[in-house]
Amino acid sequence: MTKKYVLERYLDALLEGDRTACRSVIEETLQRGMPANQVYMKIIWPIMVEIDNLYRSDKIDSAAEAFATRINRTIVDQLQNKLPKKKTKEKRIVICSNPSEHAELGAQMTADLFESDGWETRHLGGSVSNDDILTFIHSYKPDVLLMYGTDAKGAPDIRRLIDTVKSVNAFPEMRLMLSGGIFDRAEGLWEEIGADMYAATAGEAVTLASAGQEEVPVPKRTIKQRKRSKKEPVSAE
Repeated sequence: MTKKYVLERYLDALLEGDRTACRSVIEETLQRGMPANQVYMKIIWPIMVEIDNLYRSDKIDSAAEAFATRINRTIVDQLQNKLPKKKTKEKRIVICSNPSEHAELGAQMTADLFESDGWETRHLGGSVSNDDILTFIHSYKPDVLLMYGTDAKGAPDIRRLIDTVKSVNAFPEMRLMLSGGIFDRAEGLWEEIGADMYAATAGEAVTLASAGQEEVPVPKRTIKQRKRSKKEPVSAE
């Protein structure tokens, strides 16, 4: 387990905007033998979540949240080439996100870990429309489409994308995964919205996507069931 004081030092340095101190904490951790992928999941990811929680509870302002996110992204960029590289798995994933910096960071970390695990990865970011996503996956033919960091306002748009994918049945082998954002805060919404999988973290996303179909929890709701209650609103919280 990562020692509590390491997380506290890193969080304090982030909130102070001290990039040099942040880099020092990460370098010390690497020198003690923690591999870069574990630094992602045991330090950067939980602190990223904590920064978001602090901002949502009004304990830090938008400037502090934005600066901390930018420093985290700089650290992630520096760590990327230190990630272990597994043998190519001949599996493909497309990752899209909410356009916020926080969501872009989470999606980038997720993309990095999939690439490290041997997946062929395409990170489209947060500015691609549903139509363009559909066009891209039609040509790229991914095994998984992952949407990261969707907020409450964006949930209906994700539902429309999922309904379109499943109703036209043009990608019968592709699985749809949701992670981050509103899906972390509204239990069961990922099932209600029609996704195949939900991952709480980037590490969990890699594990679920790599698992066999029989090892993945079956969603409780399906597109056919949702059609019976079209007027049911998407839960915002």
